[in-house]
Amino acid sequence: MPRTALRICPLCEATCGLTLTIEGTTVTGARGDRDDVFSRGFICPKGAAFGALDADPDRLRTPLVRRDGRLQEATWEEAYDAIAAAVPALVREHGAQSVGVVLGNPNVHTIAGALYPPLLLKALGTRNLFTASTLDQMPKHVSSGLLFGDPFAIPVPDLDHTDFLLLLGANPLESNGSLCTAPDFPGRLKALRARGGTLVVVDPRRTRTARLADRHLAPRPGSDALLLAALAHTLLAEKLAAPGALEEHTEGLGELAAALGSFTPEAVAPACDLAADDIRTLARELAAAPTAAVYGRIGSCTVEYGTLASWLVDVLNILTGNLDRPGGALFPLSATSGAPRPAGPGKGFALGRWSSRVSGHPEAKGELPTSALAEEIETPGEGRIRAVIAIASNPVLSAPDGDRLDRALAGLDFMVSVDPYLNETSRHAHVVLPPPPPAQSAHFDFAFNGFAVRNQARYSPAAIPLEEGRMEECEIHARLILAVSGLHGAPPEAVDERVIADSLARAVTEPHSPLFGADPEEQARLLSGRTGPERRLDMMLRLGPYELTLEDLRQNPHGIDLGPLRPRLPGVLRTRSGRIELLPDPIAAELPRLRAALADRPAGLVLVGRRHLRSNNSWLHNVPALTGGSNRCTLQIHPQDAGRLGLTDGGRARITADGGSLEVPVEVTDTVRTGVVSLPHGWGHDRAGARLSVASGSPGANVNQLLDGSRLDPLSGTAVLNGFPVELTPLP
Repeated sequence: MPRTALRICPLCEATCGLTLTIEGTTVTGARGDRDDVFSRGFICPKGAAFGALDADPDRLRTPLVRRDGRLQEATWEEAYDAIAAAVPALVREHGAQSVGVVLGNPNVHTIAGALYPPLLLKALGTRNLFTASTLDQMPKHVSSGLLFGDPFAIPVPDLDHTDFLLLLGANPLESNGSLCTAPDFPGRLKALRARGGTLVVVDPRRTRTARLADRHLAPRPGSDALLLAALAHTLLAEKLAAPGALEEHTEGLGELAAALGSFTPEAVAPACDLAADDIRTLARELAAAPTAAVYGRIGSCTVEYGTLASWLVDVLNILTGNLDRPGGALFPLSATSGAPRPAGPGKGFALGRWSSRVSGHPEAKGELPTSALAEEIETPGEGRIRAVIAIASNPVLSAPDGDRLDRALAGLDFMVSVDPYLNETSRHAHVVLPPPPPAQSAHFDFAFNGFAVRNQARYSPAAIPLEEGRMEECEIHARLILAVSGLHGAPPEAVDERVIADSLARAVTEPHSPLFGADPEEQARLLSGRTGPERRLDMMLRLGPYELTLEDLRQNPHGIDLGPLRPRLPGVLRTRSGRIELLPDPIAAELPRLRAALADRPAGLVLVGRRHLRSNNSWLHNVPALTGGSNRCTLQIHPQDAGRLGLTDGGRARITADGGSLEVPVEVTDTVRTGVVSLPHGWGHDRAGARLSVASGSPGANVNQLLDGSRLDPLSGTAVLNGFPVELTPLP
């Protein structure tokens, strides 16, 4: 008989609740959980295809170990024996920096990816960490670190209560949102307009989100920081700035007007290709709205001035008095964020504490630019990366110049991939450790609850028992940590118990902790959970601001609603001053470079990416239900540009940029503005050795191969994936 089970969807940042239909050990259907306290039954095509992803026949079911140059099936013992023999020996001979760790986007969608990579890095002692953050969101972390002292203190728009939403470089009707966890983002935007609110979208494409808006501005790609600076300038010049209660928590307000003095609407209008009057009108409407929120995402981050644009988003929220205010942009408070600390000065946030070996790129948030990974492997000398541990990562497709990285990975002494697929990156591994399908794994959103538009907590136990021969994902990570640290063969639960003991010993000494003064050993005995990860989750909930337990979540399978977002300043601030530092030195030092951009005028076409509702980077192209239709790898171009260049709809073109050329099918459409072409990210499934039977049938072109990795936002090390110049040539 079919049965049902609840599961939080792990396929995008919306974290919707699902009701799975299960026959035997197979997920045969998925629908929205109407009783979920957060998503209320919303579901998108990705969630509906949960069962197809779960049962994908191309998923690896056993570890692979390279023998005689070929990856062959092996036992778990053989896989970990190979890791334990290779990695510690490399570290002994060449030092800790000879190992690089690469973390992909799916890490933040699993319990294991949240709990174990920090322990792996500590065990290895390496500073060579590369993650997907320098391909999408690092500018926001850097700007938040500089403003608030904490790179994870990212305010999110109060979508359900705001009167005015200014949205830049985001298309949540396709992406479901990013750094703003909001199930049914489309419904929330429609509700905003239905209650009389205003939605303004800034995007060079007329996206589905832009079509929903009251007003759509289509500037030149990459000019977001200039536009935002002009809006802030107008607020200050016309005496429209009204920080209100924020003023007592903010320093640098007096210096801001002079710092932004060059960015008048008239000065930025030619570079943005917008009318100065439209810019000034937008600033006045933003100031006049009863409540307002400015929200910028990947399109405003993956550009040359991404950190400045991210900073200016919050500058506008501060100048209008809408930061930390209902209806504005607020700081979520997740159930596992730890007990709120008393307000006061903190350690602050520093950039460039170390640099990459070859090009000297400064670290940001402990990470180096993923664009630098290939050169760190290829370039001889002390500290060269000789081994890579890649977890849920496919940088051959997601990073610039995948061809170079492809060659570099092939020359490693040793590589480990934790990945369910043999994809374009993991095919280079010496050992592949495959996690089980999502239905066989428990789920809790550590990361995304910290960016949610409403405070809540939900836990999904595994919907299906672990298949014989598989290993739980958390155990895979724990055994990996033991193997690289010289403790191969120790019980994996020892990793979790060490964390629990250390965390509780620290918590009982902290006056703000709910366990202050308690006996740590007694508190450890109180923890519930079948596994080490569940015990760690229980501990984090108990130490959190709501003092929940894992049993509380088990008793409420549809989740626990913890209420709307509330003002949290000054408690969230960790700057050295204990205040919002509105004009930090690294930002001030970048402004002259932005002033120079006032004279920029792209001579030809520039490229932007685009999102598909039925895709998520390179993850989901192997699921038949999510392919085809609008989910296609085509080069979109405006009819005027197509006519000028002799391109036709359905024809082909060669597109050329810094890193090389691609041949792509052409789609002529007026949804993209003149001077701009659009090619989606995550495609290029045509490399030999990968086992992606569906994706390889429609491989598409890897847009990041157009880049050589030299274009970076200097403060964050984020690759410039949008707004770079390209040339087009028609093909027969």
